[in-house]
Amino acid sequence: MIDQLNQLYEEFKEKIAAVEDMQQLDSLKTLFLGKKGPMTDILKGLKDVAPDMRKEVGMKGNEIKQGMTAAIEARRDELKQAAINEKISNEWLDVTLNEADSNVGGLHPVSVVQYEIEDIFTSMGFTVLDGPHIETDYYNFEALNIPADHPARDMQDTFYFENGAILRTHTSAIQVRGMEKATPPFKVIGPGKVFRVERPDATHEAAFHQLEGMVVGEDINVSHLINTMKTLLSEIFKRDVDVRLRPGFFPFVEPGFELDISCQLCNGKGCSVCKNVGWIELMPCGMVHPNVLKSGGIDPEKYSGFAFGLGLDRLVMMRYKIEDIRHLHSGDIRFSGKFK
Repeated sequence: MIDQLNQLYEEFKEKIAAVEDMQQLDSLKTLFLGKKGPMTDILKGLKDVAPDMRKEVGMKGNEIKQGMTAAIEARRDELKQAAINEKISNEWLDVTLNEADSNVGGLHPVSVVQYEIEDIFTSMGFTVLDGPHIETDYYNFEALNIPADHPARDMQDTFYFENGAILRTHTSAIQVRGMEKATPPFKVIGPGKVFRVERPDATHEAAFHQLEGMVVGEDINVSHLINTMKTLLSEIFKRDVDVRLRPGFFPFVEPGFELDISCQLCNGKGCSVCKNVGWIELMPCGMVHPNVLKSGGIDPEKYSGFAFGLGLDRLVMMRYKIEDIRHLHSGDIRFSGKFK
């Protein structure tokens, strides 16, 4: 019977060497090790072997069975690896960037400018904060000195959920959340997307990007605000940019201003983007209202601060001379492809 086992093993080795795919391997396993295979038949015949030989034959049978099983699994691994190598060879894709390839992707122009502005502000000691798109009425309005009956809410009509939550209308809510955790003096900015019920035109969209900033400390005044804004704009445009301050009312600042920059598309001569006035409204700004400081747990008798809300989309339009804000939100790859 031992000779029979050795002969069976040699036959098995010849056949497994010729196996070329998984189907053949499974058939071979069934042929030799299946319930009706020769190995099973031989081991069933152990009861007929002489008692003094039974142990030796049994050990030999188990040894050969284990050898067959190991050989089958080893061949299975070889076939799997061969299949992987073939797939890699036939479906190879070069994922390295090629500057000559026109299909190479890139950052959206809003992201490019946002990251650049973040670098500028962090170099001036600011910390970048983030906040949720879906806000509570308290953080979006109440804590910013805009109670429920305040007419300023009409200018910031937004999208409401059934539970009373809203899509934030400005990233000023990030400032309130930041004040609750920060201890003066501090400098923070909060970039992000905001939402309002707007009639779309060349400079307005229902969803757009802002970057809010706040500086709080002792003896902070308007001159600090102006210097910070001029530094920012000169870094972005790589040259001095004409700016002007106009009085403006915003419930969360007092006094409040509108900061305009000279239209970069027409160089201040007047065009459809600037509505032929030569100036683009870039950001509301001013000194933080004492009520807002109180909402953030800060003593307005000891500390003062300035805040600003930069329109990222409009700044991008000025930077790249884009005539319509709707291009930024169109998802048109023909437009986005120009900023690789």
